[in-house]
Amino acid sequence: MQDKLHTANGPQSRLNGALLGLTAADALGVPVEFRPRTYLDANPVTDMFGYGTYNQPPGTWSDDSTMMWCTVESLALQKECDTEDMAGRFVRWLTSGYMTPHGELFDIGNATREALERYRTEAVWARFAGLERESSNGNGSLMRILPMAFYVRGMEAAERERLVAEVSSITHRHPRSILACQIYVEIALRLLDGRSAGQACLEAAAAVRERHADHPELETFERVWNGSLAALKREDIRSSGYVVDTLEAALWCLLTTSSYREAALKAVNLGEDTDTTGAVVGGLAGILYGEAGIPAEWISQLAKLNELRALGGRFSSMLAERE
Repeated sequence: MQDKLHTANGPQSRLNGALLGLTAADALGVPVEFRPRTYLDANPVTDMFGYGTYNQPPGTWSDDSTMMWCTVESLALQKECDTEDMAGRFVRWLTSGYMTPHGELFDIGNATREALERYRTEAVWARFAGLERESSNGNGSLMRILPMAFYVRGMEAAERERLVAEVSSITHRHPRSILACQIYVEIALRLLDGRSAGQACLEAAAAVRERHADHPELETFERVWNGSLAALKREDIRSSGYVVDTLEAALWCLLTTSSYREAALKAVNLGEDTDTTGAVVGGLAGILYGEAGIPAEWISQLAKLNELRALGGRFSSMLAERE
């Protein structure tokens, strides 16, 4: 597929596109989460709808967006990367449904729950609360890391990566999960700089690989490094909750489509972890195409839209103050 040009108009459009794009694609996938690909081949998602897996109304977003918006709120209000504050907001979500679309938690990953319970009940710093087991490489930090791209923009690479690692480590502290988050943020930064999807992926992958030449997880991301993702067939793409699968699937959807709608629907119709695959590509596609590129009817259905817009505005103001 011919590489596409960056079509977002300006910084506000890209920020709104990122935050609302992640949330809309998340909501698109919620009703069919855990559905196998064969089911979605026969019953493809073509538009925003509701109920299904969790019996939630249309426009209901999941833990992906909740944790992402908690991160936005923490950055906006604290005006710094305060992992203790972020973890506290995540715990409020865990225990009392904070920052949920309808006041209750209905979806949470096992590693995320274990890490937050550890933070809540043990005397441990937030950046050490996350799990380090190889078996704990779910996508629970990747799905919420996007706001950090806006926060770390303009910083030196080492500082960017340190902060992204600390935020991932609240729930996911294995080097594989951390590296996935760092790759994702670096791609987002290049989209913000006006790169096409193909350029952003290739440049980010090369830069991260060069900085981490001795990283033990380099081979794990070989299909990201070698630039082969766009040429892969759908059957070569996995859409489980494993962090590498999610990153690859999201990038594949971004690279093989030419609109936000197409990317989000392609992600959700891969099946399995539909909300998170959708969210991860939705955030990047939202930057690439801007808020105007997201179907207006999808945005209008999002739960608590006015609150989300207000929070996004506070984040934008904080970022402007730092420039």
